[in-house]
Amino acid sequence: MVPAPGGGMLFQMTEPGPDTAGGTEATSVGVAGPLAQHSLLALDPQSISQRVAAVGMPAFRGRQIVEWLYQKRKTDFTQMTNLSAGDRAWLTENFRIYSGEQVRHLTATDGTEKLLVRWRDGGLTETVMIPCDDDDADDFGRTIVKHRRTACLSTQVGCPVGCAFCASGLAGLKRNLAADEIIEQALRLCQMLPAERRLTNVVFMGMGEPLANFDAAVAAIRVLMAPWAFNISARKITVSTVGLPPQMRKLADEGLPVTLAISLHAPNDALRREIIPWARGIGIDELVQAGKYYFDKTGREVTLEYIMLDGVNTLPEHARELAAVSRRLRANVNLIYYNEVPELNFRRPAGATMLAFQNILRQLHVNAHVRKSRGREIAAACGQLARQDRQMTEAT
Repeated sequence: MVPAPGGGMLFQMTEPGPDTAGGTEATSVGVAGPLAQHSLLALDPQSISQRVAAVGMPAFRGRQIVEWLYQKRKTDFTQMTNLSAGDRAWLTENFRIYSGEQVRHLTATDGTEKLLVRWRDGGLTETVMIPCDDDDADDFGRTIVKHRRTACLSTQVGCPVGCAFCASGLAGLKRNLAADEIIEQALRLCQMLPAERRLTNVVFMGMGEPLANFDAAVAAIRVLMAPWAFNISARKITVSTVGLPPQMRKLADEGLPVTLAISLHAPNDALRREIIPWARGIGIDELVQAGKYYFDKTGREVTLEYIMLDGVNTLPEHARELAAVSRRLRANVNLIYYNEVPELNFRRPAGATMLAFQNILRQLHVNAHVRKSRGREIAAACGQLARQDRQMTEAT
């Protein structure tokens, strides 16, 4: 973060740079122009109060503005009716709420919704809302319904990791998102909900590698957790990483007990290097040690994410190897159906393959779950919608 004129702090955009583990690390760079200076979502209530007080507004305006943004979900200063007309005009001239433009909105039959957002520089990112209504019972045996709404957020335009099976990295990394752009995705999803509903969970599993954009991702997490903003418990926020051990340890030291998910996708180094280029410099043993450090510092068990690629990493011996890795970490395992990408030669496994793999893990005392596939018909897999939009644009 950098000092903001008039007080407070502005979040600063970052770009990836090399780290000693062979991955990328977020390093600070300056950003000129209105993108860095005028984003309201990059300011906390105290900073907003200081900025408006500097031009003669009452200091409590900051608290009012934050309430309009996060509780009342307004995106236009003219709708903030307890502000004077002059104050609203000044805010409209000097700040913006959204930086991007929504260019597509798709809804799947299962209720999953996906947005494609184009930023001011033309970059595209996707964000997804996944609904889940569970029947449960209270202490008196009465049926209640738990309405979970999970936001899947992106942290980069494109992706530097280049997983062989993923659409996000096909065009490489364009840039990191700023903290306000990450927050904007969550706000856009909130606005699709009825007034009485809110986001309950967040996963950083969209486009990009969150820990390669460390400062912006952590800044966004703090806003998601803040009582004045989204008020989401750290335990309901998951950060997914392909595995950057230094940043995993750094996240553990931040004092944010979020869930850490390692995108493992292969149970041994040889196979992992074939399907995840970044793994050529980072072994599974390094990930295990960093995962242990995370557990020791936060008390939070690590989750291993494992996308099932039919015939590639779905054999019984792969399950036994994965169980050995999991037991070293005391980790949970999420088995994920592969969502096909037309340009790539990987196949989605049959349900029987998924269940057989899960059964082997459970027989070896691993807490393994098959994650339900959502939004398949709306290209909900990471990076697919952005790629479709680019292809349509190039064809016209």
